[in-house]
Amino acid sequence: MIELLELLEKDPTLTVEQLAVMLGKPQAEIAAEIKRLETEKIIVKFQAVVNWEKAGVDRVTAIIDVKITPQREVGFDAIAERIYRFPEVRSLYLMSGAFDLMVMVEGKNLKEVSRFVSTKLSTIEGVVSTTTHFMLKMYKESGVILDDKEDDRRLVVSP
Repeated sequence: MIELLELLEKDPTLTVEQLAVMLGKPQAEIAAEIKRLETEKIIVKFQAVVNWEKAGVDRVTAIIDVKITPQREVGFDAIAERIYRFPEVRSLYLMSGAFDLMVMVEGKNLKEVSRFVSTKLSTIEGVVSTTTHFMLKMYKESGVILDDKEDDRRLVVSP
């Protein structure tokens, strides 16, 4: 049920009742389908997009490019598994191009992120090199513009 997944991805706060109306299906069918999608790990998590800067919370986010030596019979997966188990790691992707893995890390400050890279990430056997990029400002997250300043420029229509 692709339509259901698209609706939930766009707005996870929609109720079963709202989804049933939008999809023209019985509520019980929608509830059962959501349960099945969760059980099969197709829906992994419902998550809010938070503008932490506006909330007054300081966080440092870094994207780390990692070159690794793949291991025999498991390729990149074994090293990726070691990396994604660290609590500092928000996201991890296998990439094509100049580096193998892209790791997104969050910390309270630059020192905390730097310590993670130097003591945890770069010391893993098979990690050849890392390049760290610190995010300076986030404009859009998960398809949501965080601070949309576009004004409504339509002319007012009056009778």
